[in-house]
Amino acid sequence: MQRLGSLSRSTPLRAALLILTDLAYQRWPIRVTADGSVEVRRPEEQRLEPLREKERIRKQELVKRDEQLREPSTRRFVSGLEASRLYKGRRVSIFSLMRDGRELAAALRRVRSSDPAAVIPNLRQIVDPYLQFVDGDATCEHTGLALQDIWRYFRHTWSNQYTSTPGRTMGFLVRDRAGDCHPIVGIGALGSPIVQIRERDAWIGWHPDAFLEFAAEEGSATLAAWLTKTVDASIDECYSDDFIEEQLLTRGDIRNPSVDVNERLKAYGERQRELHHRLARSKEMKRSARSDGESAGVHWRKQARSHLYRSKRALALADMFRVKLALRRFLPEDPTAEDVRALLKDQEGRQAVKTLLRKAKADRVGIAMADITVCGAVAPYGPILGGKLVSMLAASPEVIAAYRQRYSNQQSEIASSMAGRPIVRPSHLVFLGTTSLYGVGSSQYNRLRMSAAPLGGRADEQLAFLELGRSGSYGTSHFGSATVEALVALVQQSLTGQRVNSIFGEGVSPKLRKIRDGLDRLKLPTDALLMHGRHRIVYGVPLIRNLREYLLGMDRDPDYLFDLSDPTAGTRAVVSWWMERWLASRLQNDDALGKVEDHSLVRPIRHGARVILSPEDPNQTSLFDDL
Repeated sequence: MQRLGSLSRSTPLRAALLILTDLAYQRWPIRVTADGSVEVRRPEEQRLEPLREKERIRKQELVKRDEQLREPSTRRFVSGLEASRLYKGRRVSIFSLMRDGRELAAALRRVRSSDPAAVIPNLRQIVDPYLQFVDGDATCEHTGLALQDIWRYFRHTWSNQYTSTPGRTMGFLVRDRAGDCHPIVGIGALGSPIVQIRERDAWIGWHPDAFLEFAAEEGSATLAAWLTKTVDASIDECYSDDFIEEQLLTRGDIRNPSVDVNERLKAYGERQRELHHRLARSKEMKRSARSDGESAGVHWRKQARSHLYRSKRALALADMFRVKLALRRFLPEDPTAEDVRALLKDQEGRQAVKTLLRKAKADRVGIAMADITVCGAVAPYGPILGGKLVSMLAASPEVIAAYRQRYSNQQSEIASSMAGRPIVRPSHLVFLGTTSLYGVGSSQYNRLRMSAAPLGGRADEQLAFLELGRSGSYGTSHFGSATVEALVALVQQSLTGQRVNSIFGEGVSPKLRKIRDGLDRLKLPTDALLMHGRHRIVYGVPLIRNLREYLLGMDRDPDYLFDLSDPTAGTRAVVSWWMERWLASRLQNDDALGKVEDHSLVRPIRHGARVILSPEDPNQTSLFDDL
């Protein structure tokens, strides 16, 4: 039970009340003690049955989802897509992209009476999925609707709130050639990965203890060469002209750093960080906001000289100089395995290796890895396991090839700002991560694996969703947008001013830092309130054989599990696997076909792919009403 203290009439009152409201909505037990203090307790997840736990989490998510669907802009968007319009001589709307479940169920039932050898060929006449990527202003050739709007509409049918995510993102639609207007089977999206996930990093070998164990076993000249190459490349990719101009260091210091230079750089970096927090404004530092006519080189040098990147560069150089000094103590010009083992036995040497591990991870995590941020079937394809098809297609050669093409020439925001020149990283996607919405299992990802052979790989290998562990129940998902705004306002009114500017490169998760700062300002138990009590299963999909070596930069080229020379052939192979492994087995399931049949496009439309708007003015409920 966490004690929140007495709530007095003051500026923070609104923020505190909004926090209590969110916690009440999320089923945190709340009580007021005899002295007027308020106490709250996290819901005890482990005491609930799996179905009850899923329902509890679903209700948590629906609170924010329904709040979003009451927003006037969202309602206009939904109504606009549902409105009928004339396109190429026919009336169309978003409903034209929904398949009538009665027609689909009837067709599937007819296949049941087919000769066993004809089942799969007949299924291909009824369901014929393919991928379509959501690119820029592209439109649907059957309805004229923007692909981005189509994707967003169906995303609003999810039980959790639709939000845009920073960094890289690539959405896709899975469509069905066999239906009129090629209806939507499901939607998916890849996005920039969460930087720190303990379970994923431990499995990859990125966790410091696991890597040090690997390094001790490896203990080779090859590892020593990697350590030296990584530190030298890191120093080379750090712009230093202004530091030399200001006599903070010399070119000789870069070649032969000293402890004194490190101390100067650390003190300088801290001063620049303070100036950034005091003076920076988000609007002035939007991602890649190049002025008209400004060259890439000029833009990145300007970024590098900002207070934020002066701080980041000074602290990064201090770290790398410290590492270089440690490596110099133990690694001669031609190091042996014994030299590496001696380095790893020394405390400073081990710390130096950990620093280089963090650097190697930072260089690769945002470009060689992605999270599956959205993935699922659209009605009526859910009961026939369309979600498993969408999930496997998210890891298919066609998606990986499209990701490479989209980002092959993109200049890295942070690396270019650190280097003061354009830096383009290879866009080879080698690992996908995702989590279950619930902590009690994911029917969509469970047992999801297919042989790599149909994809041009080896018969003894598989493309598979692997369960890596369970994440900690820590985050901000239980706080609403109004609460975040109130906490931000509270921090901005404090004597210390605005500390979090939502500037890309400032740090991990601006939302988390804003909430943390606001809770600290209220003198509330921050860590306890950020533990939302919702564990999730962490999944990983390795796409290459040499995963750890490539992600660390030891191997230059990824060794893929499948053939990338004909990506659309890979999609066809995934579709065939899904039909044989999953769809065919549903033909005998009367309950599943009955659920397919429930989705009707006859007016009044009763279809699970339709966005159901919440009432604009819902009846006011008390703080502790059971929602």
